[in-house]
Amino acid sequence: MAIRKSSKKRTKRKSRPKTKTAAQLKQECFRALQKLARLAASDDNGYCSCVSCGVTKHYKDMQGGHFIPKGNSSYWALEIENVHPQCAPCNMWGMKHGSAAQAYTLFMEDMYGRPFVEEMIAKKSTPVKRYKADYEDLLAEFQKLIEYHEKRIA
Repeated sequence: MAIRKSSKKRTKRKSRPKTKTAAQLKQECFRALQKLARLAASDDNGYCSCVSCGVTKHYKDMQGGHFIPKGNSSYWALEIENVHPQCAPCNMWGMKHGSAAQAYTLFMEDMYGRPFVEEMIAKKSTPVKRYKADYEDLLAEFQKLIEYHEKRIA
């Protein structure tokens, strides 16, 4: 029995450009916000200090630490007032097991005042529903500010 080959040639469909999901945009917003926080706090040479222990490093060697942890429903997760430069030990280990959280709280009270910090703590469990368009707008705003600070440092 002979196998017949189809005379029809398959044509490739043109693929549409892939659009990003809201979850992907949210992750991009987190990364951009953390970079923005480090850049905004750095001097003209690109160096910034950890808000918990005070160590000074280049912004690329620091992390963007959240005062109120970023959760799915955190009211403050994507607010610039919630993110500041921290060294890796303070951000990863010190916030859970060391004294970095207490030092971060003192920094926040000095920077923004006790009433604002209390408001942040009170609103931290308030659920926030953001849509894809919200993340796109936030990302565009963050990227604009990142470009400004990168030009300032360069």
